[in-house]
Amino acid sequence: MPPNPTPPSSGSTLYPKSVMHRVLGSLSIFTLLMTIPQVLAIWISHQAAGVSALSWSAYLITAVVWLLYGLQKADKNIYLPCVGWILVDSAVLVGVIVYGK
Repeated sequence: MPPNPTPPSSGSTLYPKSVMHRVLGSLSIFTLLMTIPQVLAIWISHQAAGVSALSWSAYLITAVVWLLYGLQKADKNIYLPCVGWILVDSAVLVGVIVYGK
């Protein structure tokens, strides 16, 4: 008899949704906080040497796309962190444009 090709039910997950939502929310805050020193380094020291405008532009575009996707799915765990990322990415990118050499 061949194996049953039916995928497992969507209810079988490794971790409960509430745990994953808390972990994702915590990691979103953590990674945003870990990016603040980059923003401060640029805006306080007025130097953006070695910071790639191309990379931060890609991060900004990605955050905007994820924001739109999160809004479409009505998932706060997706769209709320994207607002923070758009702000942080924009701050770095503007700093690179203003202070980059």
